[in-house]
Amino acid sequence: MLHSTIRRWFFAQHNRTANMKIAALGKLYLTMALSLGVNLFLLNTAQAQTASPSNAAPPTGATSHLPTLFLIGDSTVNNGGRGLQGWGKSLPVFFDLTKINVVNRARGGRSSRTFLTEGLWAKVVAELQPGDFVLMQFGHNDGGSLNTNNRASLKGNGDETQEVVDKATGKTEVVHTYGWYLRQYIADTKAKGATPIVLSLVPRNDWINGKVVRASNGYGRWAAAAAQAGGAAFVDLNEIIAKHYDALGQDKVKTFFPFEHTHTNKEGADLNAASVVEGLKGLKNCPLVAYLTPQ
Repeated sequence: MLHSTIRRWFFAQHNRTANMKIAALGKLYLTMALSLGVNLFLLNTAQAQTASPSNAAPPTGATSHLPTLFLIGDSTVNNGGRGLQGWGKSLPVFFDLTKINVVNRARGGRSSRTFLTEGLWAKVVAELQPGDFVLMQFGHNDGGSLNTNNRASLKGNGDETQEVVDKATGKTEVVHTYGWYLRQYIADTKAKGATPIVLSLVPRNDWINGKVVRASNGYGRWAAAAAQAGGAAFVDLNEIIAKHYDALGQDKVKTFFPFEHTHTNKEGADLNAASVVEGLKGLKNCPLVAYLTPQ
């Protein structure tokens, strides 16, 4: 009886010791696994930070090792509401996107003046790299009186200025000419080692005697003068598109403008984008042409 009791006690102690060893081993393995997991997490985080530092992030939707074509302008370049489309959305199909990024930074309602004063241009400049390109097209929102239109710029390409006071904020702003703002964009682009290309504004659906009204005596002429003064290439997009409109006829062109005379649908945007490419191909020694797809 005594031997049986001792035997049971011995086996109980043995099992207890074995369970304690198993539990200890389990804790050790869990600790090791947790430590390994933390180390792997820290390693992966460090590698990710090294591979993509925050101060070198490419433009949204862009591939970092490729040059970038930035588009700046108004809603005729970037518009996607109510069945409307700006030509900037149609343009990427003409480029080899394995060799270049196309980033549309145009913003509806902006003029050459407000694209600068609202800080939109500063964001583009911060991302510009040597070898990049900037296509700029403004003019549709630059007209009007400075007293009634807070987007208006002074007409022309000179250096004259005028002070205006914002009635809402009481702040004073020195307003420059349309051409001065374009020359600012040109200079900033060249300072970053990028290539500026100025476009005259797309024509509206306005006709006189069976011909589309040109901008050759206003913003188109001033855009050309600004490009020449700043040493930038110039595409007379207004004239290129106007010739196509004339050939198509007023009835056909009317279908490109579903609501009013300025903003096109996709079909109109596609024609305008093709006209941009036509103009680029017409430039002498334009490096951007090398990135076009064979048509």
